[in-house]
Amino acid sequence: MAVREIRTIGDPVLRQEARKVKKFDKRLHQLIDDMVETMRQAPGVGLAAPQIGVSERVIVVELPEDEEDPQSGKLYEFVNPEIVRASDTEVEGEEGCLSIPDIVGDVWRAEWVVVTGQDRYGKPQRLEARDWLARVFQHEIDHLNGVLFIDRVEGPAKLRRLVKVKDKDGQERWKAVPLQAAVSA
Repeated sequence: MAVREIRTIGDPVLRQEARKVKKFDKRLHQLIDDMVETMRQAPGVGLAAPQIGVSERVIVVELPEDEEDPQSGKLYEFVNPEIVRASDTEVEGEEGCLSIPDIVGDVWRAEWVVVTGQDRYGKPQRLEARDWLARVFQHEIDHLNGVLFIDRVEGPAKLRRLVKVKDKDGQERWKAVPLQAAVSA
């Protein structure tokens, strides 16, 4: 396994539609292993193959362990993922992206989705994802279609920059501030 470089906004691979995977071989297994290691080291909760410069339809997702969320703490590897059903109800939530460092924004997403695809061996799999997991799957599948979360934000007022600030105890933490405030600071 190896940590790979995460491509950032401006890299053309992030705007391409990724190719469908047809060969389920050792090269694919290595790609998935590298994606998992890269996602965990970043750290992130999801990663799509185009984010490491590979234009193939592969994603990995892993939410941090949360005893109140039965879908957390599990590693999901999907090859050729596709959303086959989605709720009519959408919810707005904050998203960030490893390929767009230090920027977050509010995005509307389906509350739940049903995703089909294959595992690393080509075996079909299906998952009903809810809440945060559904948001992450939608975000990562967007990457496979050349779509970034900033394309779904409803205007600049919904975007914020992450800046480090010191709290009253002198501890550094991240705070989201409006883009204009971050530029003038």
